[in-house]
Amino acid sequence: MDTFTVNVKRAERRELNVSLIQPTTTATSTYEKVRSVAVRIELSNGCVGWGEAPILRPLTAEDPALAMEKVAEACEFLNRSPAMTLGLLVGEIAGILHGFEFAAARAGVEMALIDAVAHSIGTPLWRLFGGVSNTVTTAVTIPMVSPSQAAQLASNYGKNGFKTLKLKVGKNLKGDIEVLQAIRAAHPDCLFILDANEGYTSTEAIQVLETLHEMKVTPVLFEQPVRRDDWEGLGRVTRIAKEKYGVSVAADESCRVLADVEKIVKGNLADVLNVKFAKHGVIGALKIIELAQAYGLHLMIGGMIETRLSMGFAGHLVAGLGCFKFIDLDGPLHLSEDPVVNGYEVSGPVYKFTNDSGNGGFFDWDDME
Repeated sequence: MDTFTVNVKRAERRELNVSLIQPTTTATSTYEKVRSVAVRIELSNGCVGWGEAPILRPLTAEDPALAMEKVAEACEFLNRSPAMTLGLLVGEIAGILHGFEFAAARAGVEMALIDAVAHSIGTPLWRLFGGVSNTVTTAVTIPMVSPSQAAQLASNYGKNGFKTLKLKVGKNLKGDIEVLQAIRAAHPDCLFILDANEGYTSTEAIQVLETLHEMKVTPVLFEQPVRRDDWEGLGRVTRIAKEKYGVSVAADESCRVLADVEKIVKGNLADVLNVKFAKHGVIGALKIIELAQAYGLHLMIGGMIETRLSMGFAGHLVAGLGCFKFIDLDGPLHLSEDPVVNGYEVSGPVYKFTNDSGNGGFFDWDDME
């Protein structure tokens, strides 16, 4: 794929705004809508690729206006660029959209380029990424809500086939436990992922695990229990969670760049790395996946709150590679509308990817003007 010659005819971007069904609250923020940048790249052979740059501060560094400006800069470069290999082209884009500060913008442009190439060679993305499978099964997130609301959501998700529930915690220790108890009563057979989004101290995180142990509840994963820069606390929770409770700990906000991964590996600070295009870009994510596998860490795929365009791309990668232990691609399920045309098929928690070339989905560009 890197050696495929890309000749861009036209690259452009537009703002994408989609409201959530209801506001989503985490330990650090509340979100009411998705503000992303949609990217369309047409090649000289007529093939079109689509990308999405999700902007969700403070989880991504960009604000919407800056992201629009930087993606426009990348599109201008593509519009005047001579034909070159995909590998060289993404290298040039990385120079324009450099570092974590522009990772989400870089992801959107990289998605569109890779999608366009996949269309050019007539291959679905899941085959391009390895072809292990054409389906993924996702967890679904329950935001910070009251115990009764959480119980209702858990019951509904259970009826729709969701086996793994990801619960946002980290604001109120007592309240978190009450919500966990309510969910357990409503969906007794569910598996739990706890996501603290940096909300606990290491002592509080361990207290949560002890309380759950007394309730005879063992989460399958504890995601980002402490502040992203609390490396000592992350290592402490990881060690005690594994040795005393048999629970794996994932680094999310603490896993932004390759240097973070190297720090986590050397210090045995986490068992799992949560990979997100909005943190790493697509090419950066592939590098982190390779490094994690080399050192025996498990992998999780996640997202911000994105449409089926971006989540479909992530799902194709997960299905194609077949190496992810935890899958959290439920963002589109929380949106009030679906701006994506075609794309993967949804059956409860299962996403099935077709044999159509590329991602399979696209935006109705005319509706976005």
